[in-house]
Amino acid sequence: MSEPTGAARRRGPFQVGDQVQLTDPKGRHHTFTLEAGKSFHTHKGSFPHDELIGAPEGTVVRTTGNIAYLALRPLLPDYVLSMPRGAAVVYPKDAGQILAMADIFPGARVVEAGVGSGSLSCFLLRAIGDQGMLHSYERRADFAEIAAQNVRRYFGAEHPAWQLTVGDLQDHLCDTDVDRVILDMLAPWECLDAVSKALVPGGMLCAYVATTTQLARTVEAIREHGTFNEPSAWETMVRTWHVEGLAVRPDHRMIGHTGFLLTARRLADGVEPPLRRRRPSKGAYGEDYAGWGGEKDTAPGSGSGGTPPAG
Repeated sequence: MSEPTGAARRRGPFQVGDQVQLTDPKGRHHTFTLEAGKSFHTHKGSFPHDELIGAPEGTVVRTTGNIAYLALRPLLPDYVLSMPRGAAVVYPKDAGQILAMADIFPGARVVEAGVGSGSLSCFLLRAIGDQGMLHSYERRADFAEIAAQNVRRYFGAEHPAWQLTVGDLQDHLCDTDVDRVILDMLAPWECLDAVSKALVPGGMLCAYVATTTQLARTVEAIREHGTFNEPSAWETMVRTWHVEGLAVRPDHRMIGHTGFLLTARRLADGVEPPLRRRRPSKGAYGEDYAGWGGEKDTAPGSGSGGTPPAG
């Protein structure tokens, strides 16, 4: 069985073309690509690339200024935070949540809209493997080009499971029998018709949005669409810890809000979603609530003065 795309670049001695991440005594990172005959330079000295070519990972090299650097291949979280950007990247903490909570599995057929700089595409491609399918859509050609270069650079070649289309998802989506759809865009509610047609029954929709307004509108649109189950929404925050002898405490800085995630499952055709049993908070749907469609709901029980709406 042949090795999965990019696997050979993740193990063994350093080779020409490999990405190397150097860590200095203060924990700062420097990432570069190995080239025969070249040298790595800092304000604290230099050393030749040839000193690392053929050496095992975990090697310590010293510059002409006698500064020690630990040499390792960058992990994917390191790579996506240091790669060239056209748009903001999906942070590793959110990418990890998407892989787990959207249940991305080997061989999955996945559609992604909003490629940005290719961060999430790298995570998705590693998860689905060469036998899966990832069709990514990006509206801006300049972002798509940067993403394509970043993905190619990470895997060392064109990934056989990846297809990149420049254009709007709702206008160009032609994939069918899709297992998962990941939306990272300003208005994911505009794509629900196209997504619903593409997903298999039981398939997963996962949306990544930045603001509470986007989150609320997307959730309400999913509920009103009628082809998905009740969506779940959350955010994650990461706090590192300082550990030095008996001084064990949380760090003063943390990775806080980056975005909200929400997921929903595609129902079988012709099935109506069960009514929610949860009672909305008082005032959640006021007398003048018009819904996201803009038409005021005047049905009995639709306002705060009557019975809260069931759905």
